[in-house]
Amino acid sequence: MFETFDHTADLGLRIRAESLEKLFEEAASALFSVILENPKQISSERSFSFRIEGSRNDELLLDWLDELLFKFASEHVVLCSFSVQFTESGLNATSWGEQYRPDIHGFGEEIKAITYHGLKVENLGDMWLGEIIVDL
Repeated sequence: MFETFDHTADLGLRIRAESLEKLFEEAASALFSVILENPKQISSERSFSFRIEGSRNDELLLDWLDELLFKFASEHVVLCSFSVQFTESGLNATSWGEQYRPDIHGFGEEIKAITYHGLKVENLGDMWLGEIIVDL
């Protein structure tokens, strides 16, 4: 589950999930729900693999979302389904999606960057909470 919150000229993403893996998967879905007008129209035509190294959960979240934003900006790929696994050295992920089609996916907000401001990943016992600010 995720929600957005206003933050000056930026936008905040607040994500709650029952596991750290699900938190990262939901955060990715949240990112594309901001970028696209119709994220539910993305087809799972192709799979894409990601490997991100790091040991801090908050920095891994930032790097994960930054990598997804780069994939969209550089290759015009939109993603709709995510599977994240943590390793000793970071995370491995597989995502499914397709080439961006403006007539089908539409365009929501232009995200210029994922920021460190307000970056948080916390284990609340039975739930994980993540917060991140994106620069619009």
